[in-house]
Amino acid sequence: MNNKRGFTLIEIMVVVIILGLLAGIVLPKILGREEEAKVSAAKVQIKSLESALDGFKLDNGFYPTTDQGLSALIKKPEVGRIPDKWKEGGYLKPARIPKDPWGKEFLYFSPGNEGREYEIVSYGPDNEQGGEGKNADIESWKIE
Repeated sequence: MNNKRGFTLIEIMVVVIILGLLAGIVLPKILGREEEAKVSAAKVQIKSLESALDGFKLDNGFYPTTDQGLSALIKKPEVGRIPDKWKEGGYLKPARIPKDPWGKEFLYFSPGNEGREYEIVSYGPDNEQGGEGKNADIESWKIE
């Protein structure tokens, strides 16, 4: 007896088409959520950096300058205005400056524009200044 069992080409094609349709419907929804999650994570990281900066200012009476950068939160600055009461061990735990969710450095400016004492910015997924929608920059002064 020749009892070979298997799938016909048509059955395989139907399964591939169904999988393709499901992927076309499900993947965009999952990917959209991933970008939303990354934007939320960037906002949380910026808030954490702001808290550390506030601790720095509370101890020293000023925010680190742009030249000193965010690294002043983990290592006592050696350029510009040297803080007298820099907290031993730094202001971030663990003692490292986080990267944004897209793997890029946060930008720090102090003083900031329009009278702001400082600004922290992530250029978002496109890593370019400006942008709208999902490519919009995440800026510290616009976070609620």
